[in-house]
Amino acid sequence: AIMLAVMKKLTYDEEYNFENEGEDEAMFVEYRKQLKLLLDRLAQVSPELLLASVRRVFNTTLQNWQTTRFMEVEVAIRLLYMLAEALPVSHGAHFSGDVTKATALQDMMRTLVTSGVSAYQHTSVTLEFFETVVRYEKFFAVEPQHIPTVLMAFLDHRGLRHTSPKVRSRTAYLFSRFVKSLNKQMNPFIEDVLNRIQDLMELSPPENGYQALLSSDDQLFIYETAGVLIVNSEYSAERKQVLMRNLLTPLMEKFKVLLEKLIMAQDEDRQMALADCLNHAVGFASRTSKAFSNKQTVKQCGCSEVYLDCLQTFLPALSCPLQKEVLRSGVRTFLHRMIICLEEEVLPFIPSASEHMLKDCEAKDLQEFIPLINQITAKFKTQVSPFLQQMFMPLLHAIFEVLLLPAEENDQSAALEKQMLRRSYFAFLQTVTGSGMSEVIANQGAENVERVLFTVIQGAVDYPDPIAQKTCFIILSKLVELWGGKDGPVGFADFVYKHIVPACFLAPLKQTFDLADAQTVLALSECAVTLKTIHLKRGPECIQYLQQEYLPSLQVAPEIIQEFCQALQQPDAKVFKNYLKV
Repeated sequence: AIMLAVMKKLTYDEEYNFENEGEDEAMFVEYRKQLKLLLDRLAQVSPELLLASVRRVFNTTLQNWQTTRFMEVEVAIRLLYMLAEALPVSHGAHFSGDVTKATALQDMMRTLVTSGVSAYQHTSVTLEFFETVVRYEKFFAVEPQHIPTVLMAFLDHRGLRHTSPKVRSRTAYLFSRFVKSLNKQMNPFIEDVLNRIQDLMELSPPENGYQALLSSDDQLFIYETAGVLIVNSEYSAERKQVLMRNLLTPLMEKFKVLLEKLIMAQDEDRQMALADCLNHAVGFASRTSKAFSNKQTVKQCGCSEVYLDCLQTFLPALSCPLQKEVLRSGVRTFLHRMIICLEEEVLPFIPSASEHMLKDCEAKDLQEFIPLINQITAKFKTQVSPFLQQMFMPLLHAIFEVLLLPAEENDQSAALEKQMLRRSYFAFLQTVTGSGMSEVIANQGAENVERVLFTVIQGAVDYPDPIAQKTCFIILSKLVELWGGKDGPVGFADFVYKHIVPACFLAPLKQTFDLADAQTVLALSECAVTLKTIHLKRGPECIQYLQQEYLPSLQVAPEIIQEFCQALQQPDAKVFKNYLKV
């Protein structure tokens, strides 16, 4: 009785506004979630009863769906959808194991896909149909003969070409999931599907006034699906290359035309519309590459050349003087993907791309550019050493220039942008030192090296930003490890005692250093590691300096100095960290 009451309560009422959902609708959605939890609990009490009840309601409703009200049809499919979580199994294996349950679910799924209910003229029923089909994708491994029927529902007026934008949008995402889950079972349908989705992938330039069926965000899923279909197919590498070229060539051709139009455009609104369209083209090409996990898979599919062509097509956008932020953002994302897919084949393009991206840049540009350089540095290490040597100071000058710009006292967004840029800068130095590339810093000339080192000391001590402080202590610790020995660079040992050792005390003594904050505790741990590393590299000389010079200058009591130096010499770093915290 409770079960049937819950099922009844799940039903939408006549008043529910699907086109313009407001507060009442939101409350009902929330109420449905609570009912679902109740259903899950009832399932724990009697799973057999729940399965039998849902099966009875489902079969009765779907036998006469043409003459049944939409809310009853929707709730019948919804109950089937809910069974997946009410009667959970591992890895979605609903159609194996317990025979009674597997048979019941299989019968209901067969009824769902063969009854024609996908053609019901109400968005709630349509969406519930697609959600359920995707949730029970393993059904199609058991009964693959139904795949074409469901594919057609996705591809025609019931799914991607539905009159409701809401249905089209959700279906684009669900279609992508459906295709990925079927993997090799999609083989017989690949070319047909690619032909049928071709018109949905058209880049719609602002001037043609044509309202595309899918938004650019929805198109991303369609491009990703197309990429997955091609890459996972059993075609030869040659055939895959042809299909990928067919997919990407229209984007490249449109891109060239639109870029020329942008350079000529006078009106700012038109410039923005064109730049957005260019950005979408790059984004779509980027998204097709998600089907590849690494360079190996790109090579096996014979697709390296196609993506190199894309790179050569997209990079000229970096030198366009208009709408720089939008264009740079798109190309940067594409480069991130290509570093994974093409690896060292990307390297020849990086110097000129970097040069363009460093021109007239603002805090946000730099902040987004640095992760690209970090990715290249961490991945290719010494392979990119000459490039890093060359661009190290130009990048730093660009960063310092932005950080030194005066800002309004109450401009919080400018202050936050600077803070994020500072963090990105320190993350870059951490990547360089952590990738075994410290010589890139060492080769910048004594004056520049000193300037860089002072910015790290400043980051560790002066800015109340524990995330940046932690990074700075990691950098200092690494530099001490690399340069702090007897054969380190001239003057570095001096720098250790004059600046790094004091930083390890001045930072924690600051009023803003809050040990109740988790990030600050991590910064303190790195501070302790730095002191330990100095002791390891400099030996007794370090202890002597602390005992006789530095700690007495802070007016620390002799017995605490003694204790401190003993803790520092403990082999277990944890003991020292805990001591330092106290």
